[in-house]
Amino acid sequence: MEPADNARLANVCGPLDENLRLLESRLGVQIRRRGAGFRVTGAQAESAEDIVRELFDLAKDEEITPERVHLTLQERESGQVVGDPHQPDNAVRVPRGALRARGTHQREYLAHIRKQDLTFGIGPAGTGKTYLAVACAVEALTQDRVRRIVLVRPAVEAGERLGFLPGDLTQKVDPYLRPMYDALYEMMGFDRVARFIERNVIEVAPLAFMRGRSLNESFIILDEAQNTTPEQMKMFLTRIGFGSKAVVTGDVTQTDLPAGKQSGLAQVIDILHGVDGVAFTFFDAHDVVRHPLVQRIVRAYEARDK
Repeated sequence: MEPADNARLANVCGPLDENLRLLESRLGVQIRRRGAGFRVTGAQAESAEDIVRELFDLAKDEEITPERVHLTLQERESGQVVGDPHQPDNAVRVPRGALRARGTHQREYLAHIRKQDLTFGIGPAGTGKTYLAVACAVEALTQDRVRRIVLVRPAVEAGERLGFLPGDLTQKVDPYLRPMYDALYEMMGFDRVARFIERNVIEVAPLAFMRGRSLNESFIILDEAQNTTPEQMKMFLTRIGFGSKAVVTGDVTQTDLPAGKQSGLAQVIDILHGVDGVAFTFFDAHDVVRHPLVQRIVRAYEARDK
């Protein structure tokens, strides 16, 4: 590797060479290093070499973590051409930096959100559906393309009966909306999010609060939409006002509705298919950007269902 730079080499290898060990286990190769020289053996040695060189280039400007190695491997394994992260169609800019779309489906998802008034992101957990939608909402707000962000989620327990919950209404529904709060804090910082919520620039609400409203100049996200009934889905979709953009995310295989109750998300795929101004992006197990085990779990469940 040239130029020989011990700091960059240490960054590429990781503590106790954990990044190299991850490459070895995922690609079935052996990697031996002496100084700035790497010796790679195995059936996929060429791919491993390309990835090590790519990581060495990245190590100049960013920290190489096992997560970063996993994402690089995933892009390679899918055979997707990795676009320039600085291109407008491939990155979302938020106050705490830029987020990059990874893979064909995520880039398609971003393009749909930017172009269409209503976008559906449907697929398994860990594919970045909610995270990218929140990022696009934050970008639109900071660029003054919308006046506020409205984050909506049906308050349905995941197969549990929690019974009476203490506290006021906000404290009762907050646990259901926590994933969207977490994404906002990561992108904007705790203090800024708290100020925006106090001024009602960011509104986080359960789906039941949407009836009767008309949301103009807003970026609206409905998360966990597989837990909506057909009536609730229709009610939500008819809230969209002038100058607004809506994103609906969910996984039709993980509904928490009572047995025998149809999911509004599953139904709306057929109803709105081909409608002008509406776009669908369907994610699959290969788009999972969490721990590699999550990807294998999703694939195992898909195989059983088939």
